[in-house]
Amino acid sequence: MKRILLDRQVLSWALYDWANSAFATTVMAGFFPVFYGMLSESISTRDSQFWFNICLAASSILIAVAAPVLGAIADRGGSRKKFLATFAMLGAVMSASLAWVHGGMWGIGLVIYGFGQIGFAGANIFYDSMIVDVAKEEELDIVSGFGYALGYVGGGLLFLVNVLMVTKPSMFGIADASAALSLSFISVGLWWAVFTVPLLLTVRETPTKNVATARGSIKEGWSQLINTFREVRKLKVVFLFLASYWLYIDGVGTIIKMAVFFANRVLELPPQSLVSALLLTQFVAFPAALFFGWLGEKIGPRNGILIGLVVYTAAVLYAWGWLESSTDFYTLAVAIGLVQGGVQSLSRSLFARLIPRSKTAEFFGFFNMVGKFGSILGPLLMALVPVLVAGANERDAILVLILLFVGGGLLLSRVDTRAGIKAARQMEEE
Repeated sequence: MKRILLDRQVLSWALYDWANSAFATTVMAGFFPVFYGMLSESISTRDSQFWFNICLAASSILIAVAAPVLGAIADRGGSRKKFLATFAMLGAVMSASLAWVHGGMWGIGLVIYGFGQIGFAGANIFYDSMIVDVAKEEELDIVSGFGYALGYVGGGLLFLVNVLMVTKPSMFGIADASAALSLSFISVGLWWAVFTVPLLLTVRETPTKNVATARGSIKEGWSQLINTFREVRKLKVVFLFLASYWLYIDGVGTIIKMAVFFANRVLELPPQSLVSALLLTQFVAFPAALFFGWLGEKIGPRNGILIGLVVYTAAVLYAWGWLESSTDFYTLAVAIGLVQGGVQSLSRSLFARLIPRSKTAEFFGFFNMVGKFGSILGPLLMALVPVLVAGANERDAILVLILLFVGGGLLLSRVDTRAGIKAARQMEEE
């Protein structure tokens, strides 16, 4: 395992997770939900939560619709790294732009945050697809877990520095917490940009046969996309896996994006406790992601994911029935940290096994499309439950996530990994 993880291409590829996790921690999970809560103090909690969820859903729909087309175009043009760099640049610039949002500019803040989400998700299409450029089939679980593990450490380290900047600005020679928050957003953009460079310089894309011109790659990309719909229907195991992934990853993504906002605005827990809990999640998740990579090799990625979904279901029940204090939130943070990276990394490595290697960006475009559509249902259901269900409140809304985890788990239990690998190899040969 040590030999694999010290490989130059593997390390450079995994460092992109280190790079973009700064957005996932400092912006997405950490500061922006609290920042947005302050920006939107002039409107009600219900309206604030509603527009926050609408922003998440809108950005997810946009990237979900574009993802498979972009993947197909990148495959035909042999340009996955170029697409990755473009979306990463968008995300980094939007992250830094949040530094100039202030006062009651909650609408502008949401728009910038939404485009940051698009940059983050768009780049991941091509980053995920490039795992087959750096890892052999038997190495996929370990390498995928390594990427997530580095992401938790990298994102956690910058988040720790940002937290210290905001809580103790004088220690860094900064005027006040507000200025420190602005500098934190800028630091995310710089961190993301700098640590993307190793992948762009080092990782070698698998050569594309008969590379198309820019115009030709767009035309052929659309044709290839139509063909991929047909191929996904042929690969029944892939289709079943994507259906299960759509459900359970929706629950995972909703928890990542909504946990701090929910605890801050709905449960009224102090922001300092929420930030500490996020840091705890990051550093618990580092060894846990590596462990799940090893576990995937031993018992198979499907079984590893199912274990994670059981823990997620228990965590939602705990949050609904017993979560009252900061100590309770720390307990929940540890539980989520133990399985979050494992479920995500094993999903990526399992999918990589089930698809033809010559069409990775195209198929990972579908994978990310499903993931983005899987970031729509949870937030929308949580927004609508208090409005449509008599007597239900914002806290009751989180119970809908159990349906996503249980439904996804039931479908996943029917995925035949061996049959899927065999079908993918057969399609590759044809």
